[in-house]
Amino acid sequence: MDRRRVVITGLGAITPVGLTAPESWQAVKDGVCGVAPITQFDTEGMKVSLAAEVKGFVPEDHLGKPEAKRMGRFTQFAVVCAREAMADSGLVTEAEDLDRCGVIISSGIGGLSITEAEHDRGLARGWDRVSPFYIPTAISNMAAGQVAIDTGFRGMCTCPVTACAGGTNAVGDAFHYVRDGYADVMLCGGTEAAVTPLAIGGFTSMKALSQATDPARASIPFDAERTGFVLGEGAGVLVLEELEHALKRGAHIYAEIVGYGVTCDAYHMTAPRPDGSGGAKAMSMAIADAGIAAEEVDYINAHGTSTHLNDAGETAAVKTVFGDHARKLAMSSTKSMTGHMLGAAGAVEAIFTAMTLKDGYLPATIHYSVPDPECDLDVVPNVGRSADVRYALSNSLGFGGHNGSVLLKKWEA
Repeated sequence: MDRRRVVITGLGAITPVGLTAPESWQAVKDGVCGVAPITQFDTEGMKVSLAAEVKGFVPEDHLGKPEAKRMGRFTQFAVVCAREAMADSGLVTEAEDLDRCGVIISSGIGGLSITEAEHDRGLARGWDRVSPFYIPTAISNMAAGQVAIDTGFRGMCTCPVTACAGGTNAVGDAFHYVRDGYADVMLCGGTEAAVTPLAIGGFTSMKALSQATDPARASIPFDAERTGFVLGEGAGVLVLEELEHALKRGAHIYAEIVGYGVTCDAYHMTAPRPDGSGGAKAMSMAIADAGIAAEEVDYINAHGTSTHLNDAGETAAVKTVFGDHARKLAMSSTKSMTGHMLGAAGAVEAIFTAMTLKDGYLPATIHYSVPDPECDLDVVPNVGRSADVRYALSNSLGFGGHNGSVLLKKWEA
């Protein structure tokens, strides 16, 4: 089977730093921090009081009241982002073979806030009195399902649930699906809305979250003083198209996807292998999938969670893959601005990576203050910069040992 070329023609995003893809990217270029005190519930008596919440999102501005009411927050994010990405792409559904258009949208946790609320309702009123909409609004695949319903796309519709790697798996799987001829158009990405008491409490008890009270010292990837990640929320959706399909309709192209690698550490429930070998293999696979040399990669949007094990292990993985070239490439973490958006992270970061290639601009790792000898690569500290970037990787590493890496190339007609 011939390998077809796959390009990105539409972007949609809702993030802690912006309510659209352009707004979010501009905020990242400006080094805006989305971390702030939690507003969605009272954190009194809890060790963690900061998160990277989406700010100013009003579902009814985008969805009808009945429609919004029958969607969890994570699904609302996904549907609104998908509409933005579709509008940005210029695709007209009436002109498409909808059997060759599909959806892959990840969510790591789904409607956790709905589960919490319905559990309280069941305790108070009896279990047979929980909402009939509880199951169909809370299950993780419903964001993908609702996007398919909204667009009419009848091809493959699925939801990778691979924790923090889910968004990258969605993009990578969609890339291969189009490349190998099974579809012409795919909407792909990830969504998450898990800033809830149970999620914050659960991550806190396993000592994964930063307990900092200063937003400027909470999500600090690669910094020696990092103490854990900051939970974020939001969504990112991309339109992927087969190249000739896109050119035929005169679509604008952000970047080309050229490689995808996916592995498993098979090591521990939450901790990555200390040597980063699983992540290294995923990067190497993506590079081999593209048929390029490792030395051609100019930039990596790192998983960069601000936990000790992740940042050190990812740095070790990059050194394994790139050798001496690791000192020449740049590797920053936009989670310093967005926090960790779990199943949405890889999708949003794929968008940022595409814009890095399009604009020739490296986003910074903000609030970087204390160097760590274990994380001694160019993390683009504090201030972004212009650069000629032709190939860029986006990495995601998830609980359960899931590793994913997508390789993007600057669009060259």
